[in-house]
Amino acid sequence: MGELPKISQSEWEVMKVLWSKSPLTANEVIETLAVHTDWKPKTIRTLINRLVLKEAISYHQENGSSYMYYPLVSQAECVQEETTSFLKRVSGEALKPFLVNFLQKEKLSAKEINELKQILDEKSDK
Repeated sequence: MGELPKISQSEWEVMKVLWSKSPLTANEVIETLAVHTDWKPKTIRTLINRLVLKEAISYHQENGSSYMYYPLVSQAECVQEETTSFLKRVSGEALKPFLVNFLQKEKLSAKEINELKQILDEKSDK
């Protein structure tokens, strides 16, 4: 797969269900989302169909009748894409001032600081 599909906020909810457990039928996705949304089953089926068209998910037919849906893109890939897109929208190409501002305001544990140092060290070695 080339470029990752653009996934709407509502579609993310469907993706989270499928990332946590798949393959699932549309009815299983609907039942899972019914716990924390007030969406109608038709709305969820529309979201599933959009995700199929965007090639974010696919399906196979099981037992000749049930369609089993599963993700084609990983959660990590989508999170990375969304993060990059968000940072570019908010900060333009000036990523350093954005990161500096964020780090100055954010309370970080010693472990988190060490992890960030390690990432920066690895970046400087490349």
